[in-house]
Amino acid sequence: MSKGTVALIIGLSVVSLILIVFAATVVSLGGLALAPSGSTDPLNFIEAFWASLMRTLDPGTMGGDEGWGFRLVMFMVTLGGVFIISTLIGVLTAGVDAKLEALRKGRSRVLESNHTVILGWSPQIFTIIPEIIKANENQKSGVIAILSDLDKVDMEEEIRSRVGDTGKTRIICRSGSPNDPGELEMINPHDARSLIILPPETGNADSSVIKTTLALTNHPQRRPEPYHIVTQIRSPANMDVIRMIGSKDALHAVMTGDIIARVTAQTTRQSGLSVVYTELLDFGGDEIYFKNEPGLTGKTYREALNGYEDSMVMGLQRESGRIMLNPPMDTRLEATDRIIVISEDDDTVVLSGLTAVPVQSDLLRSSSARQIPKPERCIIIGWNKAGAIIVRELDNYVAPGSIIAVVAAPSYEQEVLKNANLKNQSLHFSGCDTTDRATLEALGVVSEDHVIVLADHALDPQESDARTLITLLHLRDMADKSAACFSIVSEMLDLRNRELAEATNVDDFIVSDHLISLMMSQLSENGDLYNVFMDLFSSEGSEIYLKPVVDYVEPGRPVNFYTVLEAASQRGETALGYRIVREMHDAEKSYGVRTNPEKSAMVTFAPEDKIIVLAES
Repeated sequence: MSKGTVALIIGLSVVSLILIVFAATVVSLGGLALAPSGSTDPLNFIEAFWASLMRTLDPGTMGGDEGWGFRLVMFMVTLGGVFIISTLIGVLTAGVDAKLEALRKGRSRVLESNHTVILGWSPQIFTIIPEIIKANENQKSGVIAILSDLDKVDMEEEIRSRVGDTGKTRIICRSGSPNDPGELEMINPHDARSLIILPPETGNADSSVIKTTLALTNHPQRRPEPYHIVTQIRSPANMDVIRMIGSKDALHAVMTGDIIARVTAQTTRQSGLSVVYTELLDFGGDEIYFKNEPGLTGKTYREALNGYEDSMVMGLQRESGRIMLNPPMDTRLEATDRIIVISEDDDTVVLSGLTAVPVQSDLLRSSSARQIPKPERCIIIGWNKAGAIIVRELDNYVAPGSIIAVVAAPSYEQEVLKNANLKNQSLHFSGCDTTDRATLEALGVVSEDHVIVLADHALDPQESDARTLITLLHLRDMADKSAACFSIVSEMLDLRNRELAEATNVDDFIVSDHLISLMMSQLSENGDLYNVFMDLFSSEGSEIYLKPVVDYVEPGRPVNFYTVLEAASQRGETALGYRIVREMHDAEKSYGVRTNPEKSAMVTFAPEDKIIVLAES
């Protein structure tokens, strides 16, 4: 009985068989004395066995029996059958209930293959799931399997309320510990296309990620082929550990604080850059793809730039795997190279076949002249772990003699001043309440070139974002009253608060978890993008810039993007799109950002508009 439903059914079947065989033996050996009344011949064993079996299954069968000897034996068989069948019904009912309860709790095994697995649960999941759904739109079907220690029903209800329609993608939730190799079997990781490991909201996030990765990569039943694993790490000290664990697999770990700090530092000096990154990282518009294009073999990178009407070339990947973003214009493409393009989908990367590029030479204003950088003033309001990286990253971009001031709670003074050893900037600290209007005015914020408002990660995300909103409202009001033109970049923790923050007309928002979630979604679909992202967000090599349109083409006159490409290539840059400044606060028009525009379409730029380019700093 301790072995469960199946063992009980087998046991009852054996008891039934013994009872039926015993009754059939007694009747067959009893001859005419135990035969039904009116029978001229005794029942043989087979007939007696069948009669006993029928009465075991249906008590009503004995209603027509005649002959008291036969009736007595069949009555005993029927009583045994009533007991056995009643017990069997009870066992089956209990077994079905237990199975349904297990299914409700998400304890059954996932049978699908080529699916996306998400291990763990955090608010990031509500960004990742919609992105994977979008990526599956051009597929016949898709499956996302989630393993978390939350209740299955709770997970499904929350996904239903936060995500809504999942289209062609089915979402399967299972309850269990992602750190337990046995419970990992429920989501069938060995047949998965990719696995995303999410850190928990509380506790030591890196330790949890490392344990889950160990449980997966060292599973006794793991497949021989490498797993495609995407995760994130918060402490640089743990990056070597996670890489060592995943040395046999295609593991891509995103350094959360480092990426957000780099994006913040780059965005601070270029309004609209965060929107460009979001456009490239989400699956809603154009994405980055790799393609081997035999038609471009032997041609230069400059020629490849004009090879597509609806796709934008941004670099190439050598056979060795080396990523080259915005390589020298005379670089020759080899047969084994793959071009890196921005396109609507992988099947839209098609050569245009143009033999003559329609460049409007009379509108070119390209020049190789470089402006001499001037010292800059920047103020960081608030502080968190990313602050130190932001300070160091800014030091790589600004001119010598620049000044950076940090305004935060007095308790952060020692932590901030540890970063005072800078090459191009002098660092100053002021300890005060960052939401106090009088304090902000006394600091002379209006005289700064750039203002960065960092979220306090020690607070609840909603409380932290509320303090950020108060600071932003003060800053915008101060800017409007003083007619100052400093840029404001703000870090938000919850994407849902961005709509509230848009009322402050801030130049850029960095929603940290949202941006990392978008990147993880992209990496789960294509691991080759890891080196592209690391190159883009690094201060070394080529990065994305938004530069004045007047440096490239004549404003106020209709121009096609082939002409913009030519102007940028003459400067050794790769044009990716443009930004219409008058639409910078219009969310429905992507805040004026257009990546991968149709090259033959005509557009009339205003003098204040920007060209989005890949270029050396």
